Amino acid sequence: MAGKLAFVYAGQGSQHAGMGRDLYEQYPSFRAVLDAAPVDFDLKTLCFEGPEETLAQTQYTQPCMVAFAAGVTALLRENGIEPDFAAGLSLGEYSALHAAGAFDAETAVALAAYRGKAMTEAVTGLSCAMRAVLGLDREPLQAACDAASDLGVCEIANYNCPGQLVIAGETAAVEKASALALEAGAKRCVPLHVSGPFHTSLMRPAGDALARRFETMTFSPLRFPVVHNATGLPMQEGETLAGLLEQQVQRSVHFEDSIRWLAGQGVDTIVEIGPGKTLSGFIRKTVKGIKTYAVEDCAGLEAVLTALKGAE
Repeated sequence: MAGKLAFVYAGQGSQHAGMGRDLYEQYPSFRAVLDAAPVDFDLKTLCFEGPEETLAQTQYTQPCMVAFAAGVTALLRENGIEPDFAAGLSLGEYSALHAAGAFDAETAVALAAYRGKAMTEAVTGLSCAMRAVLGLDREPLQAACDAASDLGVCEIANYNCPGQLVIAGETAAVEKASALALEAGAKRCVPLHVSGPFHTSLMRPAGDALARRFETMTFSPLRFPVVHNATGLPMQEGETLAGLLEQQVQRSVHFEDSIRWLAGQGVDTIVEIGPGKTLSGFIRKTVKGIKTYAVEDCAGLEAVLTALKGAE
């Protein structure tokens, strides 16, 4: 089986001030995507200059990240680089679906802005937390969450890679589950600086809001399969993109399972798109033998174009 290529798209948390500035200055097609972003704030200034605390707010982070990703996708496509599959971490799934043709760049950014606002509104007034749990398997961590449920919602939000899971929910329950996880052998429980308990049942109001939004739009057929967070698989018979995205915001992210599925399809090269190289680290910890590249700036783009176009 000939080696195959996948794009994976970064999620919220990898954003930083300065993201995309050099790409915007150098590449007209990247610039066109950001210039056309349908948002009610100055997206370019926020991406390029910050401030960081504003960029980190969900309602701003999400459209900024998706605009960045769509711009990079446009650059790769105009250079003849199209993947066999795509996936994304959380928010990154919207960028993966855009790459596969489900909707255009402006729609992707508008959906991300809507999703970010819906997620912010879903937990307004709640005391919530997310923590990365390092060095503990799924089963004992699930037991810790179950034991902490007397204090509120605490669920496994992300299965990122072996040895890195994320729990989220109401603060008291997350604190109890973290203590129990450490007792069970976890190496560390690291607080994540996010504004809500993403990918838990507390996000159901956001899922309902997204469902209403999806009723007003039509998804185009996909040019290649996208692996979904909620299942770790491409869309199956009886499933819909709207339904998968509605579930995605309120269910665990199965990123590790997604990467294992891609490896099983013969993917031997993955391009990570988005600021940072977090997903490349997850991939290396999950499977062996996959070459990873990260496109977060001009240097990364040029490296990918040299490697992949030279391999044709």
